[in-house]
Amino acid sequence: MGVSRFHGKAAIITGASSGIGRSTALAFAREGIRLALASRRLDQLQSLEQEVRAYHNDVFSQPTDVTVREQVETLVKETLRHFGTVDIVVCNAGQYIRGQVQTLTADDFERTFAVNFYGSLYLILEALPGMLERRAGTIVAVSSVDGKKGLPLDAAYVASKFAITGYMDVLRQELKGTGVHALTILPGRVDTPMIAHLDVPWVSRKISSDRVARTIMRGLRRGGGEMIVPVLGPTTLVALNAISARWADWVTRLFRLEGKERTLS
Repeated sequence: MGVSRFHGKAAIITGASSGIGRSTALAFAREGIRLALASRRLDQLQSLEQEVRAYHNDVFSQPTDVTVREQVETLVKETLRHFGTVDIVVCNAGQYIRGQVQTLTADDFERTFAVNFYGSLYLILEALPGMLERRAGTIVAVSSVDGKKGLPLDAAYVASKFAITGYMDVLRQELKGTGVHALTILPGRVDTPMIAHLDVPWVSRKISSDRVARTIMRGLRRGGGEMIVPVLGPTTLVALNAISARWADWVTRLFRLEGKERTLS
C-alpha cells in the first residue's frame, strides 16, 4: 500500500476527545496526518494522543473551549507553531439540548449556538485566511441530518445545525476556484456519548462514529461537497421533506423518529 496523499498534512479536530472526533483522529492518524487535538477534556485528549502516537504521528493536545474565541485563536496559533501550517480543520464539537419548544429558554438556544455554530465559525474564520493565501486546504463541518429536516424535541439543536449547514452551503460555493474546499458531513443518529441516553427506532438506528470518520475521509478525497451518512433512510426523508413537509412530518410521527430518552443508570 502506497503513502497516502494526505501524509504529512496538518489537521485540527475539535471535539476530539470522544465520539466522531476521536474516530476521525484515529482515521487521520492512519493516513499519516499530523494532528492538533482539541476539546475541553485534557485527560481524554492525552489518552487519545497516546493511541495516535502508535501510528508514529506528530500530535499534540490543546485544551479548548470553542465558545471562547480567544481559545480558538490560540488553538490555531499553537498548531501553526507546531506544524507550520493548517491544512484541514474539522469543526466537530457539539452540544445537544432536548426539550419541547415551549420549555426551551433563550439560554438553551444561546448555549447550543455557542458550540454548534459559533464554535465552528470561530475556527473557520481563524484558519481560512491562511488556506486562501496558500490556495490549499479543506474546511470540514460535522453538521447533522437535523440540519436538513428538523425532528420534534430538537428545536435548539436543529436551529444550530441548520445555521452551520447553510453557512457551509454558501462557503462551498464562494470557495470555488480558490483551491480551498468545504465539506459538510450530515450524519443521522450516531452512537456517541452525546445521545447515549436516547433510544431510537430501528429505521434510524445509530451508526458508529467510525463510519462517520470514513465518510469524512471519502469527502476529503473527493474534494469537499455535502455528504449524508447513512445514505438511504436520511436521504429519503430529506428528499421527501423537500417535496412535501406534511408527508415528511407524517413519516416522522409514524416511526417516532425523535426517539425516547431513558434514564442512565
